[in-house]
Amino acid sequence: MSDSLSVPVNHVESPGSSAICVSALKSGYGRKEVLHGIDLTVSENQFYGLIGVNGAGKTTLVKTILGLKDPISGDVRVFGQDCKLSRTRADIAYLPERFDPPWFLSGGEFIDFVASLYNRKVAADVKSAYCDMVALDPNVLTQRVQTYSKGMRQKLGLIATILTGCRILILDEPMSGLDPLARSLVKALLIRAKEEGRTILLSSHILADLDEICDRVSVIHGGNSLFVGTPADMRAQAQEDSLEKAFLKIIGFEPRVLGKIA
Repeated sequence: MSDSLSVPVNHVESPGSSAICVSALKSGYGRKEVLHGIDLTVSENQFYGLIGVNGAGKTTLVKTILGLKDPISGDVRVFGQDCKLSRTRADIAYLPERFDPPWFLSGGEFIDFVASLYNRKVAADVKSAYCDMVALDPNVLTQRVQTYSKGMRQKLGLIATILTGCRILILDEPMSGLDPLARSLVKALLIRAKEEGRTILLSSHILADLDEICDRVSVIHGGNSLFVGTPADMRAQAQEDSLEKAFLKIIGFEPRVLGKIA
């Protein structure tokens, strides 16, 4: 894609090289503590993956980083600043797993709406170019999103998130509902976003994707951090040839072979 279509990224002075710093974080809901002292540092311009089963605490961690939840104790900093400050949140764009854009908007209107939240405008040719990058027909941008398939909505959400120009992108299961071709194209789009200077924190159950693109990963299990390091280090520590097998070993899961059913 032409450099003229690259997304201008917000560049604000920051006191250190850490985009996100989580220290001894305890967080939860009411009296229920979900996270039990999480430490996590995401450097600027880094792909960082969160790995864990459903209910492990990943969403609670993300909500706390976004300033949507108050920690029980511990600290969350974004570019060295309190994560709850409005100027800090303005540097973060978030794509939730259960992404459901307003049904009454067209795809193009939704992109415009999201961009406006960050005081941006997106030209029609830029929207079309990004649609082409993920094999989404640009003509559907004139159609209401209620007519979109799950995969089309996922692509639209990712495009809108990237076009915010935010320095930090937090993506919860961005490959959900995508076929193998679309996954490949989305990974290429995320790599381009990183090349523009973005920091990307993402969670995914497709561990082969995380192994391919992540600089570092954390394994969250039962509200605790069981591993932090590179995907290669994770495979080496578990003495496994895939990230999926390494993950299962780290969380203590032993596959059981079912006997024959009479």
